[in-house]
Amino acid sequence: MCLSIYLYLQTFELIIMERIGIFYGTTLGNSRKIAHLIQKAFPSGTADVRDILNSNITDIELYDNLIFGTSTWSLGDMQDDWENFISQLTKISWIKKKVALFGVGDQKAWPDSFVNGLGALYHKLPDKTCVVGMTSTDGYQFDISLAIKNNQFVGLVIDNNNQPELTLPRIQAWVDQLQKEFI
Repeated sequence: MCLSIYLYLQTFELIIMERIGIFYGTTLGNSRKIAHLIQKAFPSGTADVRDILNSNITDIELYDNLIFGTSTWSLGDMQDDWENFISQLTKISWIKKKVALFGVGDQKAWPDSFVNGLGALYHKLPDKTCVVGMTSTDGYQFDISLAIKNNQFVGLVIDNNNQPELTLPRIQAWVDQLQKEFI
């Protein structure tokens, strides 16, 4: 009996949760790694991971729930593949879409531009009203970040260089938050 109820609830959860498209840009593989960890934190089979380098507008239009991820380069640029793709997002209808963002960075090496790539991605989105998944700045030590709005990060922030022990708990808490905000 308990197994039947468990299977029913899992099926019900999959019906409620629309498929999620996780799109990342990566140069060294950090954003790809985080994208796959995020995928694993969602219920099995609900999230697809795609490299933005090999994606197009049609791929993004397949999903109403989107997650975009980037690293920060130079003094605050998005990863190059996002820089080359971002202008195409103006071709999409954002009605009924929700977008969550994540960024990877190093708060000790780059305290004056911590996750600015995430901030750049947010600021270049054609419709910011659909953005969900804001997170607290508590637990980070940096001087300046363009990824802050209303005293919160505009998405999930991961510093796997200096706080690797917090990566999985932060991802799980964020995914739990998104499961409520995406519905």
